[in-house]
Amino acid sequence: MPSRSSAAPPSSPVRAAAVAAAAVLLAAGCGPGGGAGAAPPGAEPVERDVSFRSGPDTLHGTFALPPDADGPVPGVLIISGSGPTDRDGNGEGRPDADTNLNFARVLARAGAASLRYDKLGSGETGMGSRGEEEAVGFDDFEAQMAAAYTELAEQPEVDPSRLLVLGHSEGALFALRSPGAVEGPAPAGLVLAAPPGNRYMDLIDRQITDQTRRAESMGAMTASDAEELLSDTRLAIARLRADEEPPSEMAPTVAPLFGEQNAEFLREIDALDPKEMAEELPGETPALVLWGTEDSQVQGAEVDRLMEGLESGGRTGVERVDIKGADHVFREYDDSPGAVIPDAERPFADEVAPAVESFLDEATG
Repeated sequence: MPSRSSAAPPSSPVRAAAVAAAAVLLAAGCGPGGGAGAAPPGAEPVERDVSFRSGPDTLHGTFALPPDADGPVPGVLIISGSGPTDRDGNGEGRPDADTNLNFARVLARAGAASLRYDKLGSGETGMGSRGEEEAVGFDDFEAQMAAAYTELAEQPEVDPSRLLVLGHSEGALFALRSPGAVEGPAPAGLVLAAPPGNRYMDLIDRQITDQTRRAESMGAMTASDAEELLSDTRLAIARLRADEEPPSEMAPTVAPLFGEQNAEFLREIDALDPKEMAEELPGETPALVLWGTEDSQVQGAEVDRLMEGLESGGRTGVERVDIKGADHVFREYDDSPGAVIPDAERPFADEVAPAVESFLDEATG
């Protein structure tokens, strides 16, 4: 039986969550590649580094412009998923995912500029002005998003009346919040890529359960260890939702994720129901939902639930495109024996680009 652990973080709280995620939440097909690598999608943009302030912190990012840009172009803010995921969409567990970078290339081919950034806890931004063990709350991440949106709008090549927000995974929750969180013109549209459809800790519970049962079935975990892990997970969720302190001792796999340093963020983001957020969007906000049919982190039924919210009240301009054979980071996935597994060696799904290009045309005129 594995030893139990206190909830003390191994480094920063943001990195602590990534440690737990890497252990139990990673989708299949992760890890560094060893081959020549798949050809990148879209077009290579003209890029420059940018930096901007969010409260006491300086954030660093990349502004990407279509190579043939002529006059003001639409701009798209790209928001990363959970954990210390950097501007390109990479983290410790998936260093070659390049999710955000691939979307930036797709957008460049479609004639749109984009801005992607290292959020607090990642990349060049690091922990900003904060100590390594200082908590970062939901409001901090939302403020970063709003500051990045303003930075994008201020780029001279961008038409500020044609701004969109693209959020991947957890980033989709911030995209849903963006119409009420940003200053200036509201987004002309939202792209929700692999978006959660259930409350945050329900999603975590389901992901941990799926991965644990899979490990148990493969003989990588004993039945008693599996039950301990799931019991600790559900106790931690129950306590956090009751506004109580997380358990002082938990299985080491989940201790960093549910520890006190992450408790407030988890409470805040779990209080947001994606379906309700979708229902509350301004009625004129168009949205494109992208989901890979091989996504092991977000299930189709969860996306169905989100769509119910987006289409409530007869809202128009909402489209869902299921990308056949794509995983959580929209790379082609094949689990047959001998199939290529590393992210870098699997191409970004071809079906993403036409869906994004069509939506961009409709949303920005």
